[in-house]
Amino acid sequence: MHPAWRDCPVPALRHEALHGDRVVRCFTPRSHNLWRLFADRAVCQPQAEALVCGARRLSYAQCASAATRCAAGLAAHGVQRGERVLLFIDNRPEFIVALLALQYLGAIAVPVGVREQRPGLAYIARQCGAMGIVIDAALVQRLPDAEEAPALRLRLVVGAVVGEVVGDMTDSLADCHSWTQLAQCADTAPEPATPGEHEVAVILYTSGTTGQPKGAMLSHANIVHSAMHFACTMQLSASDRSALAVPASHVTGLVAVIFTLLHVGGCVVIVPEFKAADFIALLAQERISHTIMVPAMVMLCLMQPSFAQAKLDAWRIGSYGGAPMPLSTIAALAQRLPGLTLMNAYGATETTSPATVMPMGHTREHADTVGVPLPACDMLVMDEQGCELPPGQTGELWIGGPMVVSGYWANPEATAASFTAGYWHSGDLGSIDIDGYVRVFDRKKDMLNRGGYKVYSVEVENQLMAWPGVLEAAVVGRPCPVLGERVHAFVYAPGISANSANEAALRDFCAARLADYKVPETITWRSAPLPRNANGKVMKRWLRDDLIGSLEVQGVMPVMPRAGSAGSDSPASPTSPTGDPGQAA
Repeated sequence: MHPAWRDCPVPALRHEALHGDRVVRCFTPRSHNLWRLFADRAVCQPQAEALVCGARRLSYAQCASAATRCAAGLAAHGVQRGERVLLFIDNRPEFIVALLALQYLGAIAVPVGVREQRPGLAYIARQCGAMGIVIDAALVQRLPDAEEAPALRLRLVVGAVVGEVVGDMTDSLADCHSWTQLAQCADTAPEPATPGEHEVAVILYTSGTTGQPKGAMLSHANIVHSAMHFACTMQLSASDRSALAVPASHVTGLVAVIFTLLHVGGCVVIVPEFKAADFIALLAQERISHTIMVPAMVMLCLMQPSFAQAKLDAWRIGSYGGAPMPLSTIAALAQRLPGLTLMNAYGATETTSPATVMPMGHTREHADTVGVPLPACDMLVMDEQGCELPPGQTGELWIGGPMVVSGYWANPEATAASFTAGYWHSGDLGSIDIDGYVRVFDRKKDMLNRGGYKVYSVEVENQLMAWPGVLEAAVVGRPCPVLGERVHAFVYAPGISANSANEAALRDFCAARLADYKVPETITWRSAPLPRNANGKVMKRWLRDDLIGSLEVQGVMPVMPRAGSAGSDSPASPTSPTGDPGQAA
């Protein structure tokens, strides 16, 4: 365990056999399933606030009662232990109540981001054999039919009365059931299930940037350990109030906010839609003490005039991920909010969110890192032959520990390719220095080769993001017959004009901080945020195709066939790609 964690309230650790033949360090004692994790808190502090969303407020006792009633209704509709139920719901209390109801029954929740379109939703339903779905009324047009998802026999609609017409649908919801009616079920709920901690609690589908998405199997033990990791490293307690400003369906919202706050007995304040001005008002009104966001969201808040006057003295933990925080932003926050501690975090769906966290007070000195491995995490830097590299050298990050999933649902080939002796191959290139701090440079597949020189796109993107006014940046390879690739940048800076003077200034800024071969030679200034897939990840394949298409139109390079981008890697709208930074964490 890294020395930085010695001053944190880290639970006792011991080696255990977990998920087959893995031997990993585990926390003891711990909750052995997710319903127990929540229910124990509901017994200890029934009147404490658990969920807030606008005017709606639920205590732990009320939340437990609502989840139990819904569990009774789900059981009456045939939901049993081990069955899969999709949650296609935006950030709202029903998401958390449904999630807990499924854990009560020992069923498996399959949250799906609401940016997913009908073909992707149907694929996920088929791949995991889902028997049911809970869906927002506003999204019912994406509901797969019986031919697209034959096993999907239970359809519950949130926010609509069965039989009414929703939107411009011509068909009624006659084959659906009302979530509102189910939530009022008077049946007696069965006894809560007691699944083993190795059993799957949640399936989260990875973003599918290189093909069909894979369903990562998050066990009860995985999620419990991640919640405990967040709680001890961020020193969270029942007095904390966290803003759920990222999607509840994403591993960050699901684990780092929902289950972590329920574990410590805190309050989850649900943010249905991130808008910087409204979010600042919410921070003050609800006395938010804990947030997890991406840097672009923080920068948008800083740009709001109201940020300077808002009463934000309760905000003490500002965790972030997805990209480093620019030093200028760190300095601005330190001046405005001296009581706010910034903590970078790095992880993935397959690591049930966190693998590293920045220790408290270390951000300014180690701003170019993602912190250190968590207390129960083992992290290795490996070369192409599967041999460990010494400190400071760059290789692929392999991650092990009790929070690493056992594999992918019904996909043994992908599991075998991505895991070795319990270590997950992250696909990220990085290094660990002599002091144990982890740096993440790039995805293996996103590294550019410019005439034999390696260019890590993340390194260039970090410098682009450090230029005042740049909210998002992505670097891709521009085809070159001589060098193979040249560095091309896509930049979203809504307050900056796209002209030659600004482009020259941005390139000069990068040239003062990067080797000459890493400086972007060409830049595309975007008037809209970068395109993201259903899980909020920037779709570089789409950007590459867009770049090549524009070069073909200009006659710079010949027209050539390109791989199709249909399916889960397609933007929500081809003509207006979505890119709300709140979806990226």
